[in-house]
Amino acid sequence: MPDGLRLALTTLTVLPVRGPDRLDRSTAGTAMRLAPVVGLLLAVVLAGVLAGGEHLTVGPPLLACALALAAHAVLTRGLHLDGLADLVDGLGSYGSPERAREIMKQPDVGALGLSAVVLVLLVQLAALQACVLAGRGSTALVVALVTARVAVTAACTVGVPAAAPDGLGALVAGTVGRGWALGGAVATAGLGTGLAVLQEVPLWLPAVAVLAGLGSARLLRGHAVRRVGGITGDVLGALVETTTAVVLVVIAVSP
Repeated sequence: MPDGLRLALTTLTVLPVRGPDRLDRSTAGTAMRLAPVVGLLLAVVLAGVLAGGEHLTVGPPLLACALALAAHAVLTRGLHLDGLADLVDGLGSYGSPERAREIMKQPDVGALGLSAVVLVLLVQLAALQACVLAGRGSTALVVALVTARVAVTAACTVGVPAAAPDGLGALVAGTVGRGWALGGAVATAGLGTGLAVLQEVPLWLPAVAVLAGLGSARLLRGHAVRRVGGITGDVLGALVETTTAVVLVVIAVSP
């Protein structure tokens, strides 16, 4: 297995894959370019969990949706949720970038970080259930999870700095050409449109959801760069969870 794919799987999933033989910025760039592919693999698994949960339970699909989101947390080792909590705690300090990063590195989670995780998960759960009830659950999962990883690819493009000289952010920052993020967005919208045909979803909806998700990710990333000094592993994790939530909401509330 190529080193870049190994790094993408070991960084973004819990799969028991041996780490790359060579760990450098070139390998990291390949891994970040492959992040949307990893998102697609996760989406296929979660769609299966969602379908199985709907088949085995009666009544509203709340339990099936909760199981799908729980599987997402397990398959990603909860790292994205941890990143969300750490970033919110750091941003909530209103201190210097150095102070914010110091808080983000602490092992405990503050009230702000915990609240952020709970609220984002509640939004994801409610939005996913609305999507399932509207007959667009699988489309929503695929578009949301892949778009969230395109946001990771975009955060690693040339011109986006790392917050510190070490850590995951330093390894991946600036390793991806800008065209990769654009290509990932277009491909995701195209994939979503294909699924929309199968589930009788408005054909324009996946593209709008991708645009909204990546737009929100861009705003959060810009704020993190200003307040923290650049991207870190925590910033990337927060981008995944918030982008997932935004995409699910857009697909849920659209007619």
